[in-house]
Amino acid sequence: MKVDEFNLPEELYYLEEGRSWAKIEPDGRVRVGLSDIAVKMAAEIIYIRLKPRGASVEQGKGFGTMESAKWVGPLKSPVSGTIVDVNDTLTKTPSIIVRDPYGEGWAVLIQPAKLESDLKNLLHTAEQLTEWALKEKSNLQKK
Repeated sequence: MKVDEFNLPEELYYLEEGRSWAKIEPDGRVRVGLSDIAVKMAAEIIYIRLKPRGASVEQGKGFGTMESAKWVGPLKSPVSGTIVDVNDTLTKTPSIIVRDPYGEGWAVLIQPAKLESDLKNLLHTAEQLTEWALKEKSNLQKK
């Protein structure tokens, strides 16, 4: 789904506050990354550090940190669980997230602890995504 300049695939779930996405894989694990909104707001991404495999994460809490030309701070997880895989390529070449935030630019793979309840707190419908994208565009224009 395209809302203005933002690409927001509808099969994904989004954490509004963290501007991150979650994709439920066929095996039940959840692939996580940063949305096109986050990438565009960050501008140039300088550094990404991710928590290691085996680390626990909570919904809305950090699974890593990012430094960009405009911002330094935590990358917030859309789901709670345990990190089972990390995209090491992303930490070595953070620019891939700009080129492909929903593909090669994924960040971590999580074995979810309470997926059903976590999903209730995420954006997923076309209406929710449109409203969110327009609000974020307004925020971006103010900066």
